[in-house]
Amino acid sequence: MSLTFDDGTFIRNEMVQPLPPPRRQVGALGWVRENLFSSVLNTVLTLAGIALVALILPPLVRFMILDAVWTGENREACLGPEVGACWPFIKAKFGQLIYGFYPIDQRWRPNIVFAAGILLMVPLLVPSWPLKRLNSFLFFVIYPVVSFVLLTGGNIDASAFLFEHFGLIHSFVGDVTMAGVNATFWVDYVLTAIAAAAFVGGLLALLGGSGTGAARTTLWVFLAFGALVLAWDIDFGLPYVETRQWGGLLVTLVIAVTGIVASLPLGILLALGRRSQMPIVRLLCVVFIEFWRGVPLITVLFFATYMLPLFLPSGTNPDALLRALVGVALFSAAYMAEVVRGGLQAISKGQYEGAMAMGLTWSQMMRLIILPQALTLVIPGIVNSFISLFKDTTLVLIVSIFDFLGQLRASFTDPNWATPVTLYTGFAFAGVVYFLFCFGMSRYSLFVERRLNTSHRR
Repeated sequence: MSLTFDDGTFIRNEMVQPLPPPRRQVGALGWVRENLFSSVLNTVLTLAGIALVALILPPLVRFMILDAVWTGENREACLGPEVGACWPFIKAKFGQLIYGFYPIDQRWRPNIVFAAGILLMVPLLVPSWPLKRLNSFLFFVIYPVVSFVLLTGGNIDASAFLFEHFGLIHSFVGDVTMAGVNATFWVDYVLTAIAAAAFVGGLLALLGGSGTGAARTTLWVFLAFGALVLAWDIDFGLPYVETRQWGGLLVTLVIAVTGIVASLPLGILLALGRRSQMPIVRLLCVVFIEFWRGVPLITVLFFATYMLPLFLPSGTNPDALLRALVGVALFSAAYMAEVVRGGLQAISKGQYEGAMAMGLTWSQMMRLIILPQALTLVIPGIVNSFISLFKDTTLVLIVSIFDFLGQLRASFTDPNWATPVTLYTGFAFAGVVYFLFCFGMSRYSLFVERRLNTSHRR
């Protein structure tokens, strides 16, 4: 409504409704104009991208879907002049690609490990999920013990695994007996007693009261150590499966998850140590980081597998997969340390001064103020290291550990599936599997970055 005067002027008594934005700037058309054709350079790149997709996508779809063979019992089904992907080959070798040479009648054990890992990981990845501390304890403390018991069988004496298997008892004490009993018995007895005391003491202390963060962390370590050793000494009635029988995606996930979980805390400690004011600590961390960054991962695996036993006492024979896990974890920790150190150096001096002005100790300052900000800044670098580590697990084939890609390459030697398209089909399937894992980690990191790093968005 408006008031009109005799001279033709008028006064509005309400706001004019805003006009809708131009159709060229909203919706799908607006998004295309802004993101794909906003400039001459973007237009050229968009047209080049469309041409590249048109060149690659149709043959790929034709090979993997339209001309693909979906049923068959042997190579005869995949022979022909215009045959695409041979998916019956993947179906026939699927069990080996996932479990390696794990006994078929025992594959329910890694299936439980996979399912439990997913069920425990999902609540950790969802920010709004409650009971984060309990879930973290289950995933980082209980789950590794349960996974070890299920995958290996669990009925391994601690002394037999840690000493007899590695040959350390015979190397240092020989056939020493005490009270007519071999030293192995006494080592097992002492380890079990220490583990029981650590487990019971840690549990009672945690249930009894609060305490500082460092004290409670120490108690959790004692509790985990006791649970692990006690579980080692319990006969669960499961057949023992050697790690040499593991393979496929099972080995890939074991190496990748172990390396990821171990490299982040080790990398944080190394980064803090390299920035320490204590010369000896700083020197040791610098030497460690530069040494491991100065050698390729394949050299580390070769040394751990073939040369390390030469430097150990006679008869010592650490498990091959265990050696690879340790080598991968230490190698990844050195790179992770530099990523975290970059985040620490990005924090302004005022944050340190403000924390000290509030009377916080060094550990409180790092745990509550500095590290949360530093880790938020380097989320892309951390996830990039995780993705690189996941793909680098393929190098363990060099030391005769058959991961997913190694098991796939071994499957190519089966003459029952020797066709011109078998090789391409296998690598196409492997590419899809690796892409799904790496793309999933990348998208989740973007989600976390948007959630935690909104003040730094451009």
